[in-house]
Amino acid sequence: MAVLALAGDTMLGRRVADVLLEDPRAPLVGPRLRAELAAADAVVLNLECCISARGERWPAPGKPFFFRAPPLAAHRLAELGVRAVTLANNHALDYGPDALLDTLAHLAAAGVAAVGAGPDEAAARRPAALEVAGEPLVLLGLTDHPADFAAAPDRPGVAFADLRSGVPGWVTAAIGAARAPVLASPHWGPNMATEPLPYVRRAADELVRAGAALVAGHSAHVLQGVAGRVLFDLGDFLDDYAVHPTLRNDLGALWLVHLTGGAVRAVEAVPVRLRLALSELADGDDAAWVRRRLQAACAALGTDTREDGDRVRIAVG
Repeated sequence: MAVLALAGDTMLGRRVADVLLEDPRAPLVGPRLRAELAAADAVVLNLECCISARGERWPAPGKPFFFRAPPLAAHRLAELGVRAVTLANNHALDYGPDALLDTLAHLAAAGVAAVGAGPDEAAARRPAALEVAGEPLVLLGLTDHPADFAAAPDRPGVAFADLRSGVPGWVTAAIGAARAPVLASPHWGPNMATEPLPYVRRAADELVRAGAALVAGHSAHVLQGVAGRVLFDLGDFLDDYAVHPTLRNDLGALWLVHLTGGAVRAVEAVPVRLRLALSELADGDDAAWVRRRLQAACAALGTDTREDGDRVRIAVG
């Protein structure tokens, strides 16, 4: 059985970038979390920053946050076992097209596949074929915001999908044409939403009907529930964000997906605690908070869970 580790929003810019520039060998994750990553056959995450030493801030009026990591960040991701990332999100173009192209080049040089953004529309929409311990898998990235980041036939950008209007045909066609099970990774919905919005749930249903083997979403920065083969939000994984006092975006999870014969057999969530540029396995009250949060969010969607030591096992089907 292959084990795929999924991680949510991962931001290596701003103060995390400062840490990396001061100490290029800064650990980024604690030893126990590193061991969990190493035990998985592959790691896939949402990279919510560009990786570049170039570029100018995207000139969108009112845009508040701009995230750019130094080039060494790509190799640090590879060292953690990251095999692929999705760049389909609202920060891939924070420093413009030059920085996006640099990001793609740095990731490729480090042996990390990237989906969800590219030098043109066709490349941004193109899935990536992976093999996870002998299990073939296709990774597809898409984002429902912002529209001004959308790639065009002659312009770099992200794989934009207006999910409020439904899942576009290019997405369902890509799933239908895949020769292996598809992991669809949408960046959808607003920040700090504790449950999936109705349009997100409709889009999730469409992705499953189109044939996605698993849907793993992100964007909210907080954990949401699981329904069938849909993990609505993976939560945060690594960043320097301000902590919401009640939603606790400093507490997240590493999601371990067990795959056999092209099907998802089991999903377990391992509680994670985030500090500045250092994420580690959560314990004590923090781990208990994550378990309660996930169990309540899953129960609200009609999904059974059970605690298994420090983690939550989640029914999928």
